[in-house]
Amino acid sequence: MGSALVKRLDGKRENRIPDMHDIAQDARIFVAGHGGLVGSAILRRLEAEGFSRLLTATRGELDLRDQRAVDHWFEANRPEIVFLVAGTVGGILANSTRPAEFIYDNLMIHATVVHAAYRTGVRRLLYLGSSCIYPRHAPQPIREQDLLTGLLEPTNEPYAIAKIAGIKLCQAYRRQYGCDFISAMPTNLYGPNDNFDLESSHVLPALIRKFHDAKVEGRRSVTVWGTGAPRREFLHVDDLADACLFLARHYDEDEHVNVGTGEDLSIRALAELVRDVVAPGVALELEPTKPDGMPRKLLDVSRLHALGWRHRIGLREGVESTYAWYQTAGSSRLPAATATARS
Repeated sequence: MGSALVKRLDGKRENRIPDMHDIAQDARIFVAGHGGLVGSAILRRLEAEGFSRLLTATRGELDLRDQRAVDHWFEANRPEIVFLVAGTVGGILANSTRPAEFIYDNLMIHATVVHAAYRTGVRRLLYLGSSCIYPRHAPQPIREQDLLTGLLEPTNEPYAIAKIAGIKLCQAYRRQYGCDFISAMPTNLYGPNDNFDLESSHVLPALIRKFHDAKVEGRRSVTVWGTGAPRREFLHVDDLADACLFLARHYDEDEHVNVGTGEDLSIRALAELVRDVVAPGVALELEPTKPDGMPRKLLDVSRLHALGWRHRIGLREGVESTYAWYQTAGSSRLPAATATARS
């Protein structure tokens, strides 16, 4: 496939692979979960691209777990393209204490939206899963074909099962009904509109919050769960949004595709990086009696690279910009550490 020289939004020029699936500027595009970390990033990306008919629905307007309500909304709004990025999400603590919510909410959301998309003839749907779908002891880096080859990580098994069901749902509707539904599995995400609540957040925003609080309160140290040895990969959510639009235009296969950077670091190294950005000089104390989660989780992104997409935002740059956002907008949204993590 050839490439074309195009101008980026920042004015620079680059080679871009011609679109396999053209998405008209006036196409009706539904972002399911637009208020969360991923959905808000996709919405920003689509707006920057000039798409003029973007559809959204708040939880108050539409309960995505209710099939009748979702069917009615799809009939009334007739989206042509759907980005299914809604769900109930959270870190180790939230997964451990709310397993029923995590499996029920996500199973229902995936099922109702996919079925309504089929019923109303949606032209293309991209379902976004999670890298937690892979076995706890999967070979590293993790390939797409490693799915269902071993036992899952116990601390997030209910959530992982729901996300796996979402992949299989898209594959089943594709095979039985010919629906143009595809799936992507991102690595650990962070960025603007992340959840910084210490009871329910993921590791990177939780570290930003902890070191920020320590700096503001004048504390000399911050405690981090686990041994610090597990290794994780992190992708800025704006890069993910770019990848989602890229896949919507260029990917057309039954199997899901990994989305990540292909680079990882230890939790200890991550904590030190966040500390250096947010609160230099604050000591780091590990709490090895707390769970670590999977020993390592690095995605093999060779298929995505072969398609022509790579991430652009480095980890330190991303942490710096995320902390700047948190200082101006994020902390004001979080008066207490009791918020839930639904996006």
